[in-house]
Amino acid sequence: MCHAQGAEHREACTHTHTHSSVGLQEVVVVIQSQRNSYHARRSEQRKEEILQQAAEEGKGRPVVVLLHELTEYEGDWSILPALPHLFATYGQLASWFIFVEEETRLRLAALLRVLHRYPEHEEWFLGRGLHDDGASIIHHYAFSEDPSSFTYPDPSAGWAVSKPLLKRLAVRLQHESLKSDFTIDLHHEIALYVWEEGNGPKLTAVPEFCSQMRDNCATSFTTFLPDCVPECVFSSPVPVVRATWEKDAGFLEFYSDVSDSSIPTISLGVPNTERGHCGKTFAIMRRFLSGAVPRADWLLIVDDDTLVSLSRLRMLLRCYDSREAVSLGERYGYGLLHKGYSYTTGGGGMVLSRVAVSRLMSSGCSCHSDDAPDDMVIGRCFTSLGVPITHSPLFHQARPDDYSGKLISSQQAISFHKHWNVDPLAVYKHWLKDDLPRDELNWRATIGPC
Repeated sequence: MCHAQGAEHREACTHTHTHSSVGLQEVVVVIQSQRNSYHARRSEQRKEEILQQAAEEGKGRPVVVLLHELTEYEGDWSILPALPHLFATYGQLASWFIFVEEETRLRLAALLRVLHRYPEHEEWFLGRGLHDDGASIIHHYAFSEDPSSFTYPDPSAGWAVSKPLLKRLAVRLQHESLKSDFTIDLHHEIALYVWEEGNGPKLTAVPEFCSQMRDNCATSFTTFLPDCVPECVFSSPVPVVRATWEKDAGFLEFYSDVSDSSIPTISLGVPNTERGHCGKTFAIMRRFLSGAVPRADWLLIVDDDTLVSLSRLRMLLRCYDSREAVSLGERYGYGLLHKGYSYTTGGGGMVLSRVAVSRLMSSGCSCHSDDAPDDMVIGRCFTSLGVPITHSPLFHQARPDDYSGKLISSQQAISFHKHWNVDPLAVYKHWLKDDLPRDELNWRATIGPC
């Protein structure tokens, strides 16, 4: 038998001969589901598909876990807080834990062939490898001298850990704190935690973990932008906005600390601040609920240096029920290992249903200061109200250059943030502009009477 002694020997070891006879009954599939009703339905459908496929294969029945049902703790989405519970619940019988998105498809026979190559009594971290093309602010410029030297898993392709690795991580998580209270780019941070500055395994790249279907794939990803039944939508600086996405907005207002008829901007009676914009954002939400603007079901709040594809946002919002309290965007976390809270990061755009805004404004939640971080305050308020923060990977807090090119090139992005060292018009044209005729865009968006 071949025994891997280090990261550089592991891949060579795996290609010698079959090491394992793991059955599906020793596999736990964790679907990274969300509490929002649309996502809960999609993940339940995926679970049923996996179990039906297992019955047809006749090679055992895997355990399929919907992450949002694992415990009552909302912060389980960041994976690390959930590992001790996963191990305590399933570690006795399981040899492998597979983590997939709700739109990731599994081919169980191919997955077993992959797992048979890796001795289950050793520590393994498997997936499709991504790496930074340049030093990235969202990864705090880690490995800035050689960004491509560190790989992390592509979430859309799924990733796997063996039981010995999961056990060690679960024990470690119970006895130490994370280096940062913030959860920003989940899978990069998981890879760093697993690697443990060289004391743990690096990601082993597995060609059968795929983002697009090929003949030998064990996993593949279906879509980032599903085509759902239309629902009515509302979207809520300045030269770039007008040159890019303003024309696609059904109703749009610019807010500032002063009125300026040349733009025009609307004064909210809140002074400008250099840090957070909590006072201004809460004023926007009060205005949204007032009679000062047309009544609408959805509110989009963005910074003036955020680029947005409204046609894609309209398509995405077809999937959501505006009668629910929905907070949608790129999800970050604060203090999640210690029962903290999640929030939709403001730079990528915050999409709120009218019900969510109404619940928030009637709850008594407020800013402790006008310059408090609005996105974090809103996230903390929603957590206290039991309103889930719903994540979409199509919203981006940073520029395209700050993400793995292999990852974002497979998406139909909805937003990017920051104009620093980029041409925003070129970014919009390359990453966000749809070449469909406007009539076709309107048909696909289908803005109906609310």
